[in-house]
Amino acid sequence: MSTRIDDHDAIVYDLDGTLVRLAVNWKAAAEEATAAFAEAGVDADADLWSLLETAPEHGLADELESILAAHERRGAERSIRLPLADRLPHRDRPVGVCSLNAESACRLALDRHDLSAHVGVVVGRDSVATHKPDPTPLLATVDRLGADPERTLFVGDSERDALTAERAGVAFAWADAVADSVPAER
Repeated sequence: MSTRIDDHDAIVYDLDGTLVRLAVNWKAAAEEATAAFAEAGVDADADLWSLLETAPEHGLADELESILAAHERRGAERSIRLPLADRLPHRDRPVGVCSLNAESACRLALDRHDLSAHVGVVVGRDSVATHKPDPTPLLATVDRLGADPERTLFVGDSERDALTAERAGVAFAWADAVADSVPAER
């Protein structure tokens, strides 16, 4: 599958590390999450994303989501715009965002950097029942854009993003490669 933007009818971007860098205090988020698990009498000797995976089986999914989303929203308010965001406004095709971050944090970051008008669909970790690397969030983004997965490009910055695209049958491009290949129009 082609990784050139111009070869695709729709583009979906990851958010954090791709278009912006959220200024999330992940250490504080992990400490708060671990404390919530401990208060529920659950051993929380795992990384934050592993806790996210196990939270439902301990009845802590809503509480953990609330903790993460609050930290991510604060991080979105202090986020930094990345160079690839300067390539976003000139796109003449549907554009979406599919992120492992909470949808509200994604929207805050897009608003902060004047990108919201250029993004038709935002799917965050809490927008659908599963999250990346499960293909469902990416496929939901593509569907809401009215696009075909085989004619869509997903641009991201992590192995999780690449795996998500592979599982969804969507072409994938690394954010840094795309940023280097497309001139800015600002």
